[in-house]
Amino acid sequence: MIIPLSKNEIGPMREACKVAAQVLDRTAKFVEAGMTTYDIDNFARKVMEELGAESTCYNYRYGKLVFPGYICISVNEEVIHGIGTMRRTIRPGDIVSLDVVVRHKGFVGDNTRTVLVEPVAEPVRKLCEVTEGALYAGIAAAKRGNRVGDISHAIEQFIKPHGYGIVREFTGHGVGRSMHEEPQVPNYGKPHKGEKLRPGMTLAIEPMINMGTHLIDIAEDGWTVLTRDRKPAAHAEHTILITEDEPEILTVL
Repeated sequence: MIIPLSKNEIGPMREACKVAAQVLDRTAKFVEAGMTTYDIDNFARKVMEELGAESTCYNYRYGKLVFPGYICISVNEEVIHGIGTMRRTIRPGDIVSLDVVVRHKGFVGDNTRTVLVEPVAEPVRKLCEVTEGALYAGIAAAKRGNRVGDISHAIEQFIKPHGYGIVREFTGHGVGRSMHEEPQVPNYGKPHKGEKLRPGMTLAIEPMINMGTHLIDIAEDGWTVLTRDRKPAAHAEHTILITEDEPEILTVL
C-alpha cells in the first residue's frame, strides 16, 4: 500500500525538491560546447556539496552494477542514465539531458531538463519541446481522485500526433524518502486505471521520448540507455505533490 506523506513530511520534501531544482538549474546553465560530460558531473557534485545535499545516483546499486556518476548526463542518442566521462565532449548542436536526484534531510528531489547546445536542428528542437509539453500534460492530469493511468494516458495522447517513440522499459515513479517508490508511472496507458491519486502522494513524472523508434539498447557500461536507431532522445521531469486542488510542482525555483 502507498502511504502519502504526512503534513510534517511535506515541508522537508518541498525543501529537498527545491535543492534538486537549484542543482539542475545551475548545472544546466553551466553546460556549453567544448566541455566534457565529466566536467558537468563534477560541477553538479560541487553544487550539491555547497547546498548540503548528496547525490542519490552516486554508488546506486543495480544488481552487481554500481553507478559511478553524481547525476545522469545523456547526450543525443542516449535516452537516460548516461555517465559523465572525459571521453565525451559536448559539441554545438547537441542536446544534453541532465537528470538530477538529491537527498536532503532524509527526502529525495528528482528532476530532469534537456539542454540545447545551440545551434540545434529544428527537428531536434521540436522533439525537446514536445517532451516538455508532454510533461506538463501529465502533470495537469495528476489531480486528486484521478488514477495513475490518467497521467500516463495524457502523456501518450500529447505525444502520439507527433509520431515519436515512447520508451516503455523505464517509467516515472513515486519518490519521497527513497529515489524509486511505488507507484510506477508509465508514459503510455489507459485512463482510469492504476493507483488512485490521493493528497500527500509525491510522484516523479518523466516523459522519455525518442525521435524514431521506441526500441532501446543498453550500452556496454550496463547503465546508458540508447535509442536503437541512434536517433536523438529527450527527457523532462518534475517531482509533484498531489493536493486537494491542483498538483503542486515541487522542483521549481
